[in-house]
Order: sequence, then structure tokens, then C-alpha cells
Amino acid sequence: MRPINLTEPMPEHVKFYQFSQWPLWMLAFRPYFLAGALLAVFSIVYWLLILTGYVSWELTMPATLWHAHEMMFGFAGAVAVGFLLTAAQTWTGVASISGRKLMLLTLFWLAARGAFFITGTGLMNFNIYAVMGLQLVWWLGAIAALGKMLLSSKNKNNYQFLFILGGLCALNMIYLGLVSQQNTPLAVTIVDTAVLVMTLLVGVIAGRVVPFFTARGLNLSAQVRTFRLDRILFYSSMVTIVGYFLSQLFIPTINPGWAFASVAGLHLCRSYFWWHSKVLKVPLLWSLHVSYLALGVGLLLLAVSFYSAAILFQDALHMITIGTIGMMILAMMTRVSLGHTGRPLTIPYYMVLAFSLLLVAALVRSLLPFVIGPHIAWQLSAVLWIVAFLLFLFHSIPILTRRRVDGRRG
Repeated sequence: MRPINLTEPMPEHVKFYQFSQWPLWMLAFRPYFLAGALLAVFSIVYWLLILTGYVSWELTMPATLWHAHEMMFGFAGAVAVGFLLTAAQTWTGVASISGRKLMLLTLFWLAARGAFFITGTGLMNFNIYAVMGLQLVWWLGAIAALGKMLLSSKNKNNYQFLFILGGLCALNMIYLGLVSQQNTPLAVTIVDTAVLVMTLLVGVIAGRVVPFFTARGLNLSAQVRTFRLDRILFYSSMVTIVGYFLSQLFIPTINPGWAFASVAGLHLCRSYFWWHSKVLKVPLLWSLHVSYLALGVGLLLLAVSFYSAAILFQDALHMITIGTIGMMILAMMTRVSLGHTGRPLTIPYYMVLAFSLLLVAALVRSLLPFVIGPHIAWQLSAVLWIVAFLLFLFHSIPILTRRRVDGRRG
């Protein structure tokens, strides 16, 4: 186990060809936040062009399945890995992956994005199998890097993240296998399950950072602790995920609506306990609180979708994918990028606008398809999403690609 030297400086002069010494490769949050945000923009731009008919979809797999994969396993997966590999350095005191190893791991992720569009090989589904191989190497590499840090420091409290990432990796492989067999209904069920697994990850991370950041940001004497509720919520969420999976694939007589409603109630209770009126004055706080609130609301909408046609399951799910996963990612990337580069936790006005646009995008995509029509709702939501992440990139590219302001590594 190699302890971190927090005072170790960055080299003052790095030649342009010394790629592994660039600030971008000093810690995992840098390349994965940047790459994730770029994918969030370019993939949704491409998706919007497909929806509006300006480009045609040439691949044999449905465009909806590509879109789902890139948002779940590409975008959200990359940001989750970047965050965990960065946070684990703080949790364990063990240096995280950096330099050439981080470059190589990121290269596999980038290659997987492009492999979808390999054509002309003469082999059926060659592109999908290529993506499977590249994604598998990327997931296993990320899990191995995180596992090495946690196991070497015997950081048992965070072993759960290894199982969650392992579950996402398995679902990713199953999903691509079903896509290669053109089994769209099962593939959709798998990616929906992956979204629910991601909410499990969000719930655990939120339980640690939201109360802590709130107490620090508002100078409170103590942070709110909900240990018993956290434990109940974790296991209830696991039961709900398994129940949904079984209901869709093996036991159709099970109605998981009640389970979704129960977990939604627990999330809403925890959100209430964490709330403080002063967070409305701090964008880096209200964005986290609102994104977590959207999780409880989204799960409640999922429950309603099992009992009423007032809202469709996929529309309700987008309250979670956009309002919770997307918005919490945007808020966390913004905060972590500032904090881990030694900068003040203050943001410009246009980042407040970015948070607001993403919240509106979630409401439009999940609640308005029956009002303004699904295609208009999808397109409007996509435009709002694109603008929000473009604003993030404008703000964060200089932060993610430059040295820490104090000259240290990281």
C-alpha cells in the first residue's frame, strides 16, 4: 500500500509529448468527467438529429437501444467510475490510478464508443461484439483498480461499490448479448434494471455526501445522520430491484408497484430529514437536494405506472435518468472538479442556469408527453439537456485540463 503524499507537487514544466504527465491524467475524475460530459452532448445531439429525421440510422440494432446503452453504460458508468476512483483515494489513503494506466483505461472506454459504428467487416454483429469486449475490459479494469485500493487498505465499508460495479458490468454484457440476438424486449428490461441499480449507487453516495456537503456549506454544527433509515433503504432497494427483474422475466404475476412506492416513501423521508431552507441560497447544494428529491418522485411515478395509464413506465423512468442521475452527475461533477483542483466552491451564474435547465428537461420528458405529444417532449428535453452540459463543459474544461491551483498532484 503506497500512502499519498499530499504535498507532492506537479512538475512545473511538462513537455507537450509527455502525455502521461498532463494534468488531465493525474486523477480519474478529470478524464471521465470530461469524456462523460462530451458524450452527454454529442450522443444526445446525434439522438436529436435521428428523432427529427435530419440523419438516418444505418446500424442493424435499433437506435433506441444504442441511445439507452450510451446514456446508461457509457455516460453514467464513466462518471460513476471517475467519481469512485477519485473518492476511494480519500477513503483509503492509497494513491488512485493515474498516468499511463489511467490513459489506457480511458482508451478502452473511448474505443467502445466508436466500435458501435464499425461497418463493412462482413461479420454479423461484429460491432456489438467489439463493444462487448472493450466494455468488459474497461469495467474489469475499473473494478480491479478500485478493488486494489479498497482491499489493500481493508476498507470494508466501501466493498459494496465493488458489487454494484460488478452488477452493472454483468448487466452491460447481458444487454449487449440480447441486442446481438435482436431480443429488444429483454434488452429493454435489462437496461431498465441497470437504471435501478444505478439508483442504488446514487442512494449510497447521496447518503454520504448530501448531509456532509449541507453541513459544511451552511456552517451547521452537525450533519444529519440517518443510519437506520440508510440501512433499511439499501436493503429495500435491493429487494425492489430483484422483484422488478423477476416480475419482468420470470414471474409476471408479481406487481412491483407496491415495492417502488415503499422505496419512494423512504427516499422522500430521507430527503425531508436532510432538507434545510438555506440550501436554496447555495446552487451547489440545492442542485443535490433537488436531484435526490427527484429520485423519490421518480420511483413514485414508476409505482403509479403499474396501476394507471396516466403515466408510462418509460416516461416515469426518465424522471430518474434525467432528474436524478443526470442532474446529480452534473452537480457532483461541478463540485468535485472545483474541490479536487483546489478551487473555491463558487460557480458562475450560467451553471445555475445549467442546473435549472436539466430540472426542466426532466419534468418535460417525464410529465409532458401526454400534454404536448411525445416527440415534441423528447426533442425539447434533449435540447435542454444539451445546453446544460455545454454550459458545464464551458465552465469545466479549463478546470479539468489544468494544474491544481496549489500546484499539487490531483
